[in-house]
Amino acid sequence: MPPRRRASGPQSKSSQQSALAFHGQSNRVSKPGAAAAKGKATNKTKQDPIISESITKTNLKAEADPDLSEPTTSELAIAQQAQREAAVEQTPEERDASKITDAQIKKYWKEKERIRKVQRVHQGDLTLYEKVLREFDMSGQFGPAIGITRTKRWKRAQKLKLNPPTEVLAVLMKEQEADNTKAQRAHVDELMSSRFIET
Repeated sequence: MPPRRRASGPQSKSSQQSALAFHGQSNRVSKPGAAAAKGKATNKTKQDPIISESITKTNLKAEADPDLSEPTTSELAIAQQAQREAAVEQTPEERDASKITDAQIKKYWKEKERIRKVQRVHQGDLTLYEKVLREFDMSGQFGPAIGITRTKRWKRAQKLKLNPPTEVLAVLMKEQEADNTKAQRAHVDELMSSRFIET
């Protein structure tokens, strides 16, 4: 359908839109702002310096750090989930992992270090177990590490036949025996969810 032709001829005054003009001071301002404040003198009352000093200098100390000695709800949930998983009968992989010694874990880690071109400088203060677990966290071939416990992630990778290292499961089991609930949660997961303090 062709576009409609406009009628030529005089148009009514009400249908025309007024042109915008940005010059001059006669423009109407609908809200008070900085320009309105310029014209008027401000009525500031003088404050007594003793009162203002006593307000600004108080001896009360604000406590910004909450008491972090108690475990948070997420840590409790992770601990409960780990206990439930431990209560289930052991699989053949878990039996094999329980037989792995610290020397075998150290040998596994030395092999991982040998494959790398450069030694990990930023992990110098971490324990061997934490290094092994962080390597597992960062390997994307076993699925996402955020929002899932390390043990559950290892078992999921095993079900999908991705062949996760048995040494990682051995480390997880040893950390669980030592009641280290923080070892169940990936360090990346802690970093991603640490925007707010959980209670």
